[in-house]
Amino acid sequence: MKKIIIASSSNVYGSGFLEYLFEELETFFEVAEDILFIPYARPGGISHDDYTEKVNHAFRKIEKNVIGIHTFENQKQAIKNAKAIFTGGGNTFVLINQLYKRHLIEPLKTSISKGIPYLGTSAGSNICGLNIMTTNDMPIVYPPNFNALGLVHFNINPHYLDPNPKGKHMGETREVRIKEFHQYNTIPVVGLREGSWLRVNGESVVLQGNLKARIFECDKDPYEIDPNTELTHLR
Repeated sequence: MKKIIIASSSNVYGSGFLEYLFEELETFFEVAEDILFIPYARPGGISHDDYTEKVNHAFRKIEKNVIGIHTFENQKQAIKNAKAIFTGGGNTFVLINQLYKRHLIEPLKTSISKGIPYLGTSAGSNICGLNIMTTNDMPIVYPPNFNALGLVHFNINPHYLDPNPKGKHMGETREVRIKEFHQYNTIPVVGLREGSWLRVNGESVVLQGNLKARIFECDKDPYEIDPNTELTHLR
């Protein structure tokens, strides 16, 4: 049975790295002392070692140890042996490109489908959907294709932002961008606001946190859902 947390972000304003999720993660990762971390979303500015240490520093607060997948010679086997997996944020195109390049897509899908707890934040959440075409990131690399892990039957838009009526930004809003996606695609999209996450247990998908999420379905008006709403109807 799949056990997944799909979180909008690693950070929320005024809180430390992952802190808003600590209470949830203590229970979620209770059977795992070590967590396999996938740092491949970072295109530069921070090394895989430094990114892993940043994550490890956070997880030590809930008495967990983090090991970077990049330190393993056989990364497919590392995924197979993992008791828990976390994929962090960065650039979704870079992340999915690395996963394809290293032939890790299928091992990840297999392990997560067997019930290995998986946490994704930002880019690590984007790859939980059917494809990565609703990411906010720039396509700075060109992956073999845009297909993702398909762990849920819809796409994710992490960091979803509502239009600011007092703002001076004259470009497209996040909502407009997602509606543009639906001119060519029929996949539903969940706009996850900062501090929100989806909890997946088997086929059950429930919105968690204190904020509503915005749901986009092709040929329908966008609508809001409250926390604790079940999303299994989206497909």
